[in-house]
Amino acid sequence: IGYDILNNIVQYHYGGAVYPINPRAQEILGHKAYPDLSSVPSDIDLAVIAVPAPAVKGVLEQCGKKGVDSAIIITAGFKEKGPRGAGLEEELLMQARELGVRVVGPNCLGIIDTGSALNASFAAGMPLAGHIGFFSQSGAMCVAILDWALGENVGFSTFVSLGNKMDISETEIMLSMGENENTRVILGYLESIDDGPRFMKAAREVSKTKPVIIIKSGTTGAGAKAASSHTGALAGSEHAYRAAFKQSGIIHAESMQALFAYAMAFASQPLPKGPSLVIITNSGGPGILAADACERSSLHLTPTRKETADRLRDFLPPTASVYNPIDIIGDATHERYEKTLDVILKDAFTHAVLILLTPTAAVEAEDVAQGIVRLAKDADKPIMTAFMGEKRVRGARKIFQDHAIPTYDYPEDAVAALNAMLLYRQWLEKPERKYRSFEADTDKVRKVFASVINQHRHDLVESEARQVLSAYGFKVPESRISRTTQEAAVAASEIGYPVVMKIASPDVLHKSDMGGVKAGIENETMVKEAFFEITSAIQLRQPRARILGVMVQEMVLQGKEVILGITRDIQFGPMIMFGLGGIYVEVLKDIAFRIAPLSVEEADAVIRDIRSFPLLRGVRGEAPADIEGIRDALLRLSQMAIDFPEIIEADINPLLVRPEGQG
Repeated sequence: IGYDILNNIVQYHYGGAVYPINPRAQEILGHKAYPDLSSVPSDIDLAVIAVPAPAVKGVLEQCGKKGVDSAIIITAGFKEKGPRGAGLEEELLMQARELGVRVVGPNCLGIIDTGSALNASFAAGMPLAGHIGFFSQSGAMCVAILDWALGENVGFSTFVSLGNKMDISETEIMLSMGENENTRVILGYLESIDDGPRFMKAAREVSKTKPVIIIKSGTTGAGAKAASSHTGALAGSEHAYRAAFKQSGIIHAESMQALFAYAMAFASQPLPKGPSLVIITNSGGPGILAADACERSSLHLTPTRKETADRLRDFLPPTASVYNPIDIIGDATHERYEKTLDVILKDAFTHAVLILLTPTAAVEAEDVAQGIVRLAKDADKPIMTAFMGEKRVRGARKIFQDHAIPTYDYPEDAVAALNAMLLYRQWLEKPERKYRSFEADTDKVRKVFASVINQHRHDLVESEARQVLSAYGFKVPESRISRTTQEAAVAASEIGYPVVMKIASPDVLHKSDMGGVKAGIENETMVKEAFFEITSAIQLRQPRARILGVMVQEMVLQGKEVILGITRDIQFGPMIMFGLGGIYVEVLKDIAFRIAPLSVEEADAVIRDIRSFPLLRGVRGEAPADIEGIRDALLRLSQMAIDFPEIIEADINPLLVRPEGQG
């Protein structure tokens, strides 16, 4: 591998000095070889290490003595090999820090920088110089991206294979690419993130200056199934990553195909100034597919304005459709395509154009491509193409590649890329986030937690949870714990019928599932029956459960049920959940997540993320729910999660939301 790396450095004409290190060679590839680093007569900026794993520490020691402050460790055989390798890697990291050497790797492919013509990798090939930066934990993904770039004539500024990320992480590489003037678009393939909050902070900073597009693998979390609360059961790592990416301005590519599609669009086209998309096609089917994809996105198929429609009618045949999608029909020639595109580009209400072509006998695809290229030179709005087929459109696609016009096999890919560009434009235009702070009785919460810990418990019973919530300003229904039927009857009478009765036990978390909840209790007889039924059900189903009594609670009769929750993600910290509440939450899974702390804007966004949000706004004459009250509750819960990192999981299910203005 060392020879292959040196060959890449030499054959792609790196302009700096190169010093091969090999104690058994005098010369390698026309360059004088040295037995060790100390023998090199000049200063060294970067060491590329490709020796067996046991020898790496010795080479790193040489780097320290020579004053080399940067190294790429290509060598594998560290933590990816198990505990013994992990221990060796930890020792290597400590040594690197003591010596002041920053390290990419180990177990990596290397790096490529086209600006300096440096290919310090064992990849097969060198990308064209361009403006895309790419980093990856997987060397194989680097190779795949490189091969795609060579095939599509896509230029790159830098390639970085992170490997095991022993020292330099994805966050530092992203920040570096953010400062690189040659890099306009940043792509990444990640399997993990080492420091979630730091990554999010860096991503927010970088994504305000250039797009960051990331594909994340390994997002399904089997461990979430074992979590005890509703929130934990639903909040796998995929939810955490999606939330973190949304809040950081990262464009999330769902697949490698999407990553490639977005890269082409962002690297070559201006961002759309708005959501209005016009589709030009020579056949109805592809136009309908594109329209369907548009409907599922944030883009709008804006109706053609009368002035524009009249201009199109001047030269289009009567059977053509001048209304978006604009179908110029199957006998369209390249002149018809070019005239139509010219009219649409001059319409100030058009923000983006998608041009579709199927290879009919009447059309010369390459002539159409040349016409699009001519008009695109002066266009200030994004132009995408999807020339469907293969043999007869191959030449046209090559023309687009040579002139940096994105071309896709299918309309849906083009629409997805345009939608990503529109969402990024909206991210750039977002104002500064606003945060709210609430007065909270944190001393009261600490006392509750201390009491629970002193009793060697990890879970709070409902009465304790109610104290914590009330300390943060949540309105909780009046409740009392009763240890006998008589106490329950007295409590119900004083609270006022109807009431709800619930088991009070630190061992019973999902009370409804265990028969531990009775609602709509309207008299003393029902109270006594419910007390017996609840305690008997728990003793039968969970005989070892500690029963502290039965909670008698005011029954709130009005309101829509939602769920709020906290779960702590191992990489990003506390995460806030919101969704449709009640006993069906795990079935419907109509939920959304954000990483705490939530801004006011993020609280609003998470409410609108759920599918059932229209129900909260009010349907069929219903009064809208108190959305502002929900936002207030989310922000209070977010503050609680930050104030008390010892909270691992929490659910408020249900939170009853009254009509607008009533809380």
